[in-house]
Amino acid sequence: MTTVAIVGAGPAGLRAAEVLVAAGLRPVLVDEAPRVGGQVYRQPHPALKRPLKAMYGAQAGAASALFARWLALQPQVDHRPDTLVWQVEDRRLHLLSQGRPDTLAFDALVLATGATDRVMPFPGWTLPGVFTLGGAQVLLKSQAMLLGPRIVFAGSGPLLYLVASQYVKAGAQVAGVLDTAPADARRRALAGLLARPRMAAVGASLLLKLRLAGVPVHRHVRLVAAEGDERVQALRWHDGTREHRLAVDAIAFGHGLRSETQLADLAGCAFAFDAVEQAWLPTSDGDGRSSVRGVYLAGDGALLRGADAAELAGARAAQALLHDLRGTALPPASAELASHGRWRVAMAALSEPPADWAAQAPDDLVVCRCEQVTAGELRTCAAATGAREMNRLKAFSRIGMGRCQGRMCGASAARLLAQANGCELSTVGRLRAQPPVKPVPVSALASAIDHAPPAPPEESDD
Repeated sequence: MTTVAIVGAGPAGLRAAEVLVAAGLRPVLVDEAPRVGGQVYRQPHPALKRPLKAMYGAQAGAASALFARWLALQPQVDHRPDTLVWQVEDRRLHLLSQGRPDTLAFDALVLATGATDRVMPFPGWTLPGVFTLGGAQVLLKSQAMLLGPRIVFAGSGPLLYLVASQYVKAGAQVAGVLDTAPADARRRALAGLLARPRMAAVGASLLLKLRLAGVPVHRHVRLVAAEGDERVQALRWHDGTREHRLAVDAIAFGHGLRSETQLADLAGCAFAFDAVEQAWLPTSDGDGRSSVRGVYLAGDGALLRGADAAELAGARAAQALLHDLRGTALPPASAELASHGRWRVAMAALSEPPADWAAQAPDDLVVCRCEQVTAGELRTCAAATGAREMNRLKAFSRIGMGRCQGRMCGASAARLLAQANGCELSTVGRLRAQPPVKPVPVSALASAIDHAPPAPPEESDD
C-alpha cells in the first residue's frame, strides 16, 4: 500500500489531502495542533463556541468552506493531531504523537509546514508581557484571551494591522500601532496590491476600522526600548523627530513572517537565497516538487503567499505527486497563482525590517534568548574568529543552539553577521537544521535509535 504523508493541516495541507482522497488514496495528515486549520484558521476549544466572524473576520467565509470540506473528508484521512514531526530521515518521519514516540515510513511526502513570526529584537523584548504578533493572535483565537488591558502593536507587515484590529474587535484597549516599515514601502508595494484589489481593500478597511476606533497609527517609526521592572510597563519609540514613551501592559511585535523550513532541510531539499523574502528557502520546480524525489512543498513553508495561494499550491503539489506516482495527467497550472506571486512581493515590501536594524542594534541587545547571546558578542565573535558564515558563527557563539534551533534568532543573527563583515545578506548562508527541530523527551530519541535501519556490513580488507 502506498503511504503518502502530509505534514501540516492548514490550507495547503488540507487541500492536498482533498486532491489525494479524490484519487483514491488515504493520506496520513500529521499536525501539531489538536484541530485542523493551521495558524490562519486556528480553531478554539469547542467549549468556547465563538462565531466564525468574530475569529476570522473577512476570512470567515473561507474558513467555513474549509471546515465544511474537512468534515466530508475526515473519514477518508488518517488524521494524527497533536503530533510533532521532529526528524525526517531514510524516508521516515520521527514523531512525538500525543506525548508518545512513533515513526511513519512514507512513499511520498508533502511538507505544508506554514510560517511563523520573523523576529527582529529590540531592547527589552525579553521582558514578560512582550509577545510576537503570532503569539498574540494564537492566544486570542485558541483561548479567547487578551494579552493585557492596554496593548501596543509594533513592527511591520499586514499581520500588524490584522491582529490589532482583531484585538479592538475583542474589546481590548489598543494604545497604538507603530509601523516600522520604510517610508517607500507602500510605493514599492502598490503594483502587487493592485494584482489582488479585493484583498487590498480588506487591508485598507482594517486601517480604517482602527482609525474609527480611535487607535493612533504611527508610520516609519523606530522602536527604542521596552521598559519595566518585573514585566513590561512602557515602550519608547522614535518618530524621526523626537522620542515618545507610551505606557502599556503588553506589547505584540513582529516584522512579517518567515517560512518554517527545518523539515525540508532535514529531508535533504536544496535551498537558494530568495531576494523577495531576504531568506534561504527550499527550491521547487513551480509544481511543488522539491529537489528530493518524492518530497513536495506547498503553502507558506515554501513561499509566503497567504492562505488562498496556499490552497492552490497544496492542490498543485498533490497533482504533481499523483502524476509522478501514477502517471496521471498533470492539469494546467492555475493562472491565479501568478497574481499571488505579485501579491507576495507587495507583502514582503510592507513587512520589510528596518534597513539599518543591524547597525542600530546596541551591543547589549539579547539576540538569542535561549543562549543569552548579545549583538555585541556576535560582533566580537565575527571579528575575533573571522567567521563569515552562519554555521561558523554558531560554532563559536552558540547562536541557534537553544530550544528554538535558530527559528527566532536566525534572521537577526544573519543580518548582524553581514553587517559586521560588510557583505550582502545572501553571502552569510543559513543555519542548518538539526534534529530534533523542537524539544522532545529522551524517550523519543531512544525510540528513533531503536527504529534506525541496520548499518551496512563493513567491507573486509581481505
